[in-house]
Amino acid sequence: MSTHLDIPEPLQVRHRQSREGRSWLGRLPGLVGEALQQWQLALDLTVGELPWHGHTGLVLPVLTADGIAAALKVSFPFEEALLEPVALQLWGGRGAVQLLHSDRSLGAMVVERLDNTRSLLELPVEEAIVHWGGLLRDLSIRPDDRPEWVVFPQIAEMAERYCDELPQRWDELAEPFPRWLLEAALEVCQTRGSVARRSDEDVLVHTDLHYLNVLARPGSASYLAIDPQAQIGDAEYAVAPCLWNRLRDLPALGTEGALRRRASLLAEAAGLDAELSVAWSVLREVENALSYLESRGHARDAQRSLWVASTLAGKTLPDLPCAHELDVLH
Repeated sequence: MSTHLDIPEPLQVRHRQSREGRSWLGRLPGLVGEALQQWQLALDLTVGELPWHGHTGLVLPVLTADGIAAALKVSFPFEEALLEPVALQLWGGRGAVQLLHSDRSLGAMVVERLDNTRSLLELPVEEAIVHWGGLLRDLSIRPDDRPEWVVFPQIAEMAERYCDELPQRWDELAEPFPRWLLEAALEVCQTRGSVARRSDEDVLVHTDLHYLNVLARPGSASYLAIDPQAQIGDAEYAVAPCLWNRLRDLPALGTEGALRRRASLLAEAAGLDAELSVAWSVLREVENALSYLESRGHARDAQRSLWVASTLAGKTLPDLPCAHELDVLH
């Protein structure tokens, strides 16, 4: 069953660059139609309204057979998207949007509908941080005997791989930033990698918990997380996205110190180790910078990552644009 579907242009641009992406875009109306039929859903779009979307998926407001407002999400079939409903099932509505249905073969799931006009981005940073911290506490559940836990990647194992991979990538890019910053990133890999650490404190981590991925319940002051990219490891790994976003909200004077204070406030709000939160954030931004430098057209993104990483490490690299010029939402 195929449904007439106006696919937002940004989603088309992102996925028509590859053969797999073009194939998925061609199948997308049929996937949506099958999901609507399977779960007896009715589209709830007004005339001329486009579906919502992210980088990798389409989200449609729908009504269930009982008239309940929900959201149908159909994602490009990559591993993180396929693990999303598994993570939501484990959380069971605690801190994250409630999962109603999922079908791996369609790459589709139905979740409760939140208010997409009210994210933590709309709140003052200080207030947003309080909500964010409470959510992270709720999301930080410990592994148990449910079989779903075995499918998630381990952050510590990734860090172990980075011990070798990051220096090699840095060399191949002709040493694009000072060695001391690379070594600051490697330090957390060596101390938190799978060989050097214990796993007693491991939790399920939403690794993309930035301000736009936290939405309000309709008519409520409560917020829930969406779009998890879930891994298992230190909860402190979740802090970084809230440091590389909302840079424009930092003061024009004392910007570097303000970023470090924001990191401390985030850790305090979530009951985390502040030093470990900064260390993981340095690593994540150094790896981001290398990834951006390995791709065309992402020089500005690489500069942002280097500004955040070096500032958190204690010595902002010279010759970078100011933080306000590097701000981006993702």
